[in-house]
Amino acid sequence: MTTETWAAFAFYVIAISLVIGALAVVLLPRIVHAALALVFVFFMIAGIYVLLGAEFIAAAQVIIYVGAITVLLLFAIMLTQRSYAPDSNPPNSQRGIAAVIAALLGLLLVLTLAGAVFPRSEAATPGGVTDVTRTLGELLMGPFLLPFELAGLLLLAAMIGAIVIAREG
Repeated sequence: MTTETWAAFAFYVIAISLVIGALAVVLLPRIVHAALALVFVFFMIAGIYVLLGAEFIAAAQVIIYVGAITVLLLFAIMLTQRSYAPDSNPPNSQRGIAAVIAALLGLLLVLTLAGAVFPRSEAATPGGVTDVTRTLGELLMGPFLLPFELAGLLLLAAMIGAIVIAREG
């Protein structure tokens, strides 16, 4: 089998796993289990990024979404009193309408993508993947160091505020 065949096979396996995980996030009755299914979904998205050759984005996906956002979400869920109750993620009365709208939007997306023409470039990426990562690192630690550090401080302040609010409640 060729490399393209293996890549296509890996894509379909990851895509099917991603859809199953996304359905689990929406349909599982316990909210803690739904949040853990969300971790799986984030890992599958990172797998798609790896297949696209964006290893740095895949690593950032794992660190930021799996490592930070999901842990913060799980802490928020665990701080609620009924997080392990069987009905902690009750079904919504608008489930049927949401399914119809999702199906219509999915059909619209399929029809739009079927009629789209995607140009394909045969030119190679200059310098390869490692050069892109190096350039991104030089930009973050060079001219964009101040905004990068300010964003980190803002996230730290938000986290401290969330902890204070959780302890008071």
